[in-house]
Amino acid sequence: MFRFRDHRTGLIRLGLGIAFLSCGGLIYHSPWRDQLNPQNLGASLQVWGAWTIAGFIIIYSLLTLVGIPATPLTIAGGLVFGWVWGTVWTVVGATLGAIAAFYLARYLLRDWFEKRFGQHRALLRLQRITTKRPLKCVLLIRLAPICPFNLANFLFGLTSIDGKSYALGTFIGIIPGSLAYIWLGIAGEQAIQQGDRLAFGLGLGFFLLLCILPMALWKNRP
Repeated sequence: MFRFRDHRTGLIRLGLGIAFLSCGGLIYHSPWRDQLNPQNLGASLQVWGAWTIAGFIIIYSLLTLVGIPATPLTIAGGLVFGWVWGTVWTVVGATLGAIAAFYLARYLLRDWFEKRFGQHRALLRLQRITTKRPLKCVLLIRLAPICPFNLANFLFGLTSIDGKSYALGTFIGIIPGSLAYIWLGIAGEQAIQQGDRLAFGLGLGFFLLLCILPMALWKNRP
């Protein structure tokens, strides 16, 4: 009887988790996808008036939760709010969404994955690394802007890493990458409109540095 209830509870949790992830796929392949570009998103944000900041953070969090890449929204945030506040609100929205996705994976999907893939070499290695150096692991993965952000949210949720290390590592680690994307977005618009390519070149250099730095730091770990 109890085993049946546990099994049913596990299926319900798995179904809810799949439903959340499916929402992202449905939105991404729907006509709404055309609205997910920096220009359209920026124009939509500007008409919200006093609700612009709150709306930006909520939308960013929801996109992250359901696994939709939010890079266009990051760039739109930079165009609307500027370098500093665009980075601030992006980091806030991305962190909230990442925390929600983390706990979604932990409480709805983890049991199912552990039963079927718990002994998989890649998952065991991630489990071992996050156990030994939880904060450093999250920081280095988040520091690399080319690392699949949404996939990492769910993978971390499948490990036993504590929520505090995950949240702190995510918040601090995504600041440079968020700034890099906003830099490229603003500088790219200036390059197109004004022909100023220096700022874009510097931003691209900063982006490439962030791609290399985490690997160098990880190789030189004690």
